[in-house]
Amino acid sequence: MPLKKIQPPFLMQGDEVAIISPSFAIDEIKISDAVKVLEGWGLKVHVGRNVFKRSGPFAGTDEEKLSDFQEFTDNRKIRAVICSRGGYGMLRFIDRIDFSGIRRNPKWYVGFSDITVLHLWLSEKFNTVSIHGEMPLNYANPEKSEGTLESLRGALFGEWEPVEWEGRFLRPGPVSGEVTGGNLSLICSLSGTPADIKTKGKILFIEEVGEYLYHLDRMLTSLKMAGKLDGLAALVAGGFSKMEETINPWGKTPEEIIYDIVSGFDYPVFFNFPAGHVADNHAFYMGRKAEIKVKGNNARLSYS
Repeated sequence: MPLKKIQPPFLMQGDEVAIISPSFAIDEIKISDAVKVLEGWGLKVHVGRNVFKRSGPFAGTDEEKLSDFQEFTDNRKIRAVICSRGGYGMLRFIDRIDFSGIRRNPKWYVGFSDITVLHLWLSEKFNTVSIHGEMPLNYANPEKSEGTLESLRGALFGEWEPVEWEGRFLRPGPVSGEVTGGNLSLICSLSGTPADIKTKGKILFIEEVGEYLYHLDRMLTSLKMAGKLDGLAALVAGGFSKMEETINPWGKTPEEIIYDIVSGFDYPVFFNFPAGHVADNHAFYMGRKAEIKVKGNNARLSYS
């Protein structure tokens, strides 16, 4: 019998949170802007000692990034650990983090993109719910929707509102299941690891940015061959932005590629979910059971 999922306690005014940089390097102004936002929510903000370090494209060495991550994971006063940005890097040291105290001292971990590695590690290995949401890199980005940050604040404080969106749906119908997934490249990179994604009976969310279209087809085909697209409760496709053609055009949109791969299954497929590398990047809970209801071309994702 699987262990019951751990959901960290929601934040309250005066709680302490931390910002770390487990992936690519980030400018100080971005962190300064983010601290102002979080303090405006009534939180006390700690910034990792190595957040502004640089080692090639990374925010310091793996050892420096691990040090910050472990420090705030172990600190019982810290109620949420917020990843400053994505890029790449989380995979390089995720297996060295000691999460042994997470059942006694659960806390929220927040991010998306490269932080998919962390979400799946927490969910698959430690049965812990986390937040897929915007990161400090974009807290002051004027191109982001008002709902982007408000949904993150709501998710942290237990005031999260259901996500409603309009899109094209394949075999639409009401579904329920635990939400899993994230960035498609990172899902595939975890194949064969302790965080190899388990998808049967779940709502699988996928998103991607800056990939060649044939890469999208290849990754989805790989998941299909591995049985990861069998028996889903539903497939939810978020943003697929800045997708590129090669010199030999693939000739299909991301939506058409996804449609072709999953057309032989019988579960609902929902496109245009507002999350990922898009202006309207709504926060939601990973590892928690959700429901999706449909009315015409409109869908609504909510949690019990």
